Amino acid sequence: MQQTNIEMEDIHWLMDILQHIDVGLVVLDKKYQIQLWNGFMESHSGISPQKAKDQCLFNLFPEIPEEWFRRKSDPVFQLGSRTFTVWQQRPYLFHFGNYRPITGQAEHMYQNTTIIPLQSINKEVSHICLIVYDVTDVAVNQSIALLK
Repeated sequence: MQQTNIEMEDIHWLMDILQHIDVGLVVLDKKYQIQLWNGFMESHSGISPQKAKDQCLFNLFPEIPEEWFRRKSDPVFQLGSRTFTVWQQRPYLFHFGNYRPITGQAEHMYQNTTIIPLQSINKEVSHICLIVYDVTDVAVNQSIALLK
């Protein structure tokens, strides 16, 4: 009985961490429907996890070029290998505003993303996870350094 309580407590902690970590976490199924939407994503998009759940990513965020994103993510589903996006090639995946209006010098949040495969019990990649990193400070500082 005690082992079960420890496991449930661990799961509770993990869920709390997922909701409060300072990176965006989005889990998508093969139809690109959102299955997980953490607190970072809610905070920057204004869309609650309940509203995002089971929505098609491209319907909720029409600014994401569907063909481009599928080219980036299809190998993750098919080969089970990670892919990445960097702000130098594409400034952002999700068009989030700058949330530091006084000290921030950018109009939007610059982002790097990692797309990782998530295997089901039968070892098939059934979902992918997008990890969204805010790299606005790095992008702005690098741009300022280039101007000097």
